[in-house]
Amino acid sequence: MRVPDLPSFKQKALKWAAAAEVCCVLDSNDYKDQYSKFDLLLAVGSKEELNTNSVHKFNDLKAFYDQHKTWMFGLLNYELKNEVEQLESANPDSLNFPELFFFIPQYLLVIKGDQVEVLIGGMEVVNAIDQFNHEVEIAKTSINIQNRISKEVYLKTVATLQQHIARGDIYEVNFCQEFFAEHAIIDPIEIYTQLCKLSPTPFAGFFKIKDQYILSASPERYLCKRGNKLISQPIKGTAKRSADPTTDLQIKTALRLNAKEQAENVMIVDLVRNDLTKAAVNGSVKVEELFGIYGFPQVYQMISTISCTINPEIHFIDAIRHTFPMGSMTGAPKVKAMQLIEAYEFSKRGAYSGAFGYITPEADFDFNVIIRSILYDAAKEYLSFQVGGAITYAADANAEYEECMLKASAIIQTLKP
Repeated sequence: MRVPDLPSFKQKALKWAAAAEVCCVLDSNDYKDQYSKFDLLLAVGSKEELNTNSVHKFNDLKAFYDQHKTWMFGLLNYELKNEVEQLESANPDSLNFPELFFFIPQYLLVIKGDQVEVLIGGMEVVNAIDQFNHEVEIAKTSINIQNRISKEVYLKTVATLQQHIARGDIYEVNFCQEFFAEHAIIDPIEIYTQLCKLSPTPFAGFFKIKDQYILSASPERYLCKRGNKLISQPIKGTAKRSADPTTDLQIKTALRLNAKEQAENVMIVDLVRNDLTKAAVNGSVKVEELFGIYGFPQVYQMISTISCTINPEIHFIDAIRHTFPMGSMTGAPKVKAMQLIEAYEFSKRGAYSGAFGYITPEADFDFNVIIRSILYDAAKEYLSFQVGGAITYAADANAEYEECMLKASAIIQTLKP
């Protein structure tokens, strides 16, 4: 069915979805790529849930999918690394998102162009959304954003990590820092809408699990499956855009030719290639695009695309397990980088630098990387977001800090009245 006023319908649909205890909204913000199938997916309510605390969470997900073989939406928490590898997490976590949470929706709507289709539930849902006007009054507070670490500590930690690189422990590590606010009361719908307006991105999403929210303006695809093909598109390389067209083009060209950014990017491309071989038909892993430069409203990003043919003897959930967490958020070699992340970061990552997305009845899937995202617990009134960047031996600590501040700026803007 055709929707004449799509922006208005999308906003009403978001409010309608957020009224449920569980929902997942995935929005491409009109960005197109050869692997995207939908402009917007809206999964609302929960028929069945998987929220497991076992030590074999990926096996639980495999069993959950094999039992139902239907649409499901879910969250893969960064701390699943401890199941994939022999690792542990001891840093403080003020949010405690589930490590693995999937649900089968009561209602599922898909928007392509100006057409709305109901995949689960009746067409009356479209009318219910169109007539939905339930406004929740939220007594919002001013948000006092604090840094978990000072600039001085950040610079000192980068220097220490570079000593590890000099010793040959690692080539690169993604070092992140947390910004947080306590006693924070926000309207998650309003903040998410502002975030997407300020920074529209192809893998944006609104994920709600009762009182917990992920408000994401993610530009990055973690892993996608289309038929027998797996696709990963890591981002490494960022440059702030200019309002002046001539300067903006110079910035774009400079990023494409930047040897440091290329070095960071190619390290992660090699890591992803290695991860994909664990689930691939021999000889099928290939780099489809190296150092692609893509423009977003505030930044240019260097994005590479790696693909493979999935081994038919491997369960597709195991393809996720073999590549998780994504190399763009760890560093290389992956296990040692994750050990150093645990040793030198000051907060548990939790949902941040994990992924959320969907799985189809045909066993296709698409998951983003949870970056440029606000994590919020309405019951605890705690708000958090993290930013980071790749640290190499050649990295300039002050420049890396400024890049972190650039990445944080879009989020801070949405939280300041």
